[in-house]
Amino acid sequence: MTKQVLQRGGVFAILLLLAFVETACVIQQNPVSGRNRIFGYSWEQELQLGKQADQEISDFYGVYEDDQLDAYITQIGQELVSHSHMRREDTQERFRETEFEFRVLDSEVVNAFALPGGYNYVTRGMLIHMENEAQLAMVLGHEIGHVAARHASQRAARQQAGQVLLIGGALLGQELLGLPGREILEIGSAAAQLIFLSYSRSNEREADRLGVEYAARAGYKSEEGAGFFVTMQRLTERAGGGLPNILSSHPDPGNRERDIQRRAEEWRERGFEQEEVGRDRLLDHVDGLIWGRDPRKGLIAEGNFYHPEQAFYFPLPSGWQTMKQRRQVIAHTEDQKAVMLFEPSTAESPEEAIRRIIDQENMQQASLEEDPRSDIGGWRGTALIRSDGTLLQLFLYAVKHDEQVYRYLGIAEADDFSNYQSAFLRSARGFQELTDPEYLDIQPVRVSVETVDRASTLKEFLPYKLPRNIEAEEIAIINQMYLDDEIEPGTRIKMLR
Repeated sequence: MTKQVLQRGGVFAILLLLAFVETACVIQQNPVSGRNRIFGYSWEQELQLGKQADQEISDFYGVYEDDQLDAYITQIGQELVSHSHMRREDTQERFRETEFEFRVLDSEVVNAFALPGGYNYVTRGMLIHMENEAQLAMVLGHEIGHVAARHASQRAARQQAGQVLLIGGALLGQELLGLPGREILEIGSAAAQLIFLSYSRSNEREADRLGVEYAARAGYKSEEGAGFFVTMQRLTERAGGGLPNILSSHPDPGNRERDIQRRAEEWRERGFEQEEVGRDRLLDHVDGLIWGRDPRKGLIAEGNFYHPEQAFYFPLPSGWQTMKQRRQVIAHTEDQKAVMLFEPSTAESPEEAIRRIIDQENMQQASLEEDPRSDIGGWRGTALIRSDGTLLQLFLYAVKHDEQVYRYLGIAEADDFSNYQSAFLRSARGFQELTDPEYLDIQPVRVSVETVDRASTLKEFLPYKLPRNIEAEEIAIINQMYLDDEIEPGTRIKMLR
């Protein structure tokens, strides 16, 4: 396969990019079937790809900082691996010796995924929506199944030479930007949250089958996994109905529920009793997890972007649409003719942060100066760059706050740039230290596991007012209950405080 070097997207987009190493189809063993078949990558290449993408995934989402939770997830994951095809006597040594890694990502998105070579992830959003440890085991077993069956490499073998293969969300931000705003936004933040979309339905069904098997062999009540897919169905319906077209390769959640229940019973008939549920253990570790986006890492309110943790804020362009990523803020006009990105820089100074862009050889008519109207030591610059026949003009601005350099990057077609320059400048020059306690001291909503002290419905047990406009239905979904469900005294449930 031709080496893929993607020079597009730049700092504006988080790209799903993993096929940028030279490779050719190989015939190797499938650890699950034990038979040889064609793969797009050798096992050694899968290990290399997984290791490289693991760092990018961790940098983009952030790893949730909770040592006890990390140890808990790792313990369950390694137990499941020990019951998987990756540790069986008739499996080749190269697979048996592969180390598996398990990480909790600091994301509110309900998601779990795996990368080639044994890297497995579950988000805090996913954990909050689980009811017990058996469900977690089923989901982790599913991801281990993707790795063991080498699904990503199977899909790679079906790609035509020269195509970019999307196999798990390797997330790459580049210094060089090369796309007009419209194209940039079409491959932006929404895509970054959709992992492993290149898997076929048959791959997903096989991973479900393996997830049930590994959980059952480990002693978990694997049919509990079906309940989680009911939750997924409710989340889908709450989001507006059917799955997006890009998710059409995934089996219907309702079908998966029935299939998991059937397969769990088959393993019970084979003599695996599957008694372990582990509800209290899971609840103990979910207690205190951050719900939703953590406002201390940045929030958009009243036309401004606030960062309480780093104690700064700045105004956003009026009337523009905005997106907040972990390390970036993206604003764009409704017609997507102008885009502005704000992000931290690794440069030592504001001047260096701008030079890293304008000193590139494909930049034209570049300029750089200290902003005479800045009271925070800001530097500004401009440059022209031609992309696919279109002449683009860049607005560059950088400031330093509390030993950290931050950079603004605006882009529009050169002929239209003057229409947006004042919006770029207002936002950049508006960077200020945050002192307002309303935002400086804001705290995230957290899960609080509480014990019901009286017989009531879930709705009756809820407080009159929930924090941050959270709806009662959201409490019901994270408890895998309905608002009218009766709760017995002594039952532990998840609340949001």
